[in-house]
Amino acid sequence: MSNDEFYAERTHAATFLFEVDDIEIGRFMEVSGLQVDVEVEEVQEGGENNYVHKLPGRMSWPNIVLKRGVTQNDSLLTWLNKSSGEGFSAGGNKLTRKSGAITLITADGTRLRAWNIDGAFPVKWTGPSFAVSSTDAAVEELEIAHHGFRARDL
Repeated sequence: MSNDEFYAERTHAATFLFEVDDIEIGRFMEVSGLQVDVEVEEVQEGGENNYVHKLPGRMSWPNIVLKRGVTQNDSLLTWLNKSSGEGFSAGGNKLTRKSGAITLITADGTRLRAWNIDGAFPVKWTGPSFAVSSTDAAVEELEIAHHGFRARDL
């Protein structure tokens, strides 16, 4: 069995643990937005006609979106309410960015991979859609803005 097959087998039915300032916020069935884009600056050198120098520029990080089945835990909305609206004004209109972590946990409970998230704060919460005829599970999602992420040692 190759390493890729081994990890694919272990991550089947995996969950993602999300923590903020080392406090567990919840476990999620889907995470998207773990991505970084690096702008490329092109510099033309006089006399050099074979190529253009390419240098790394600013990095940009899309928002991270976490999805899970609806639970009785209100930690997602609580964090959102502290970071916006009346919670934001009660804090003197100062945003307190948090450190976050996303950890991939396999079906057998092994922590396989993790990422630290810098300067995170919630920007959107979406609740479940309701339809009498639907058999879909009730899902909520949280979108988080941040200043970047890096691999975390386990």
